Amino acid sequence: MFAFGILVFAAVLLLALTLWRRRTPASFRTIDAYERLNRSVGLAVENGSRLHISLGHGSLFTQRGGSALAGLAMLRRLAERTSVSDRPPVVTSGDASLAILSQDTLQSGYRAAGAEEQYRFNTGRLTGLTPFSYAAGALPAMRDENVSANIIIGNLGIEGGLLADASERENVNLIATSDDLSTQSVFYASAQEPLIGEELFAAGAYVGAGASHDASLNVQDILRWLIILAILLGAGLKILGAPI
Repeated sequence: MFAFGILVFAAVLLLALTLWRRRTPASFRTIDAYERLNRSVGLAVENGSRLHISLGHGSLFTQRGGSALAGLAMLRRLAERTSVSDRPPVVTSGDASLAILSQDTLQSGYRAAGAEEQYRFNTGRLTGLTPFSYAAGALPAMRDENVSANIIIGNLGIEGGLLADASERENVNLIATSDDLSTQSVFYASAQEPLIGEELFAAGAYVGAGASHDASLNVQDILRWLIILAILLGAGLKILGAPI
């Protein structure tokens, strides 16, 4: 019941803050990786190159699905912003349901921009059903399709190092993050501007995906402070010898 109460509280808080954010613009701290991402989007449209977005292989039906949903939220906004480009973004993934959703997300982005006729279903690709086959299938997209920036966001393991190495060999921008600690360490060493930890889940807010994404960051901050206060209160009561 306690966990359910927290869930309901967070949902109500998210709804209230979403309504508030629709009237009041959000202001967040600067994250260099997202600044580089926004510049890469503009450059890709201007010089006729592509973005390659890789969503990993996390199934939406497991606990690893959160990072995939963050990637999809970012993808929709990027598709909308690059809809005027001659070369649409290419999306690779290693899970069948994620590949289908990436195609639908691309289409909805084009539809929102009023350019649905430019959508091509083959830009959302399932490149492999195992970690390394997924990485191997994504390499040709990075190498052969005039890609100017690689954006890797989602659940990846050590195969993420292959994607990072391929991006470096092609000498293109790499913005990368994962919900796996070992992969984060690889990306920290190889990406120009790595994203660390929970910065992954801020993707939607930092690319302007909507008020609900802005509000989700505020909800995270509020819940974080409540947990800190609960820990401090519990420690204080323990020191005073009060029963907990």
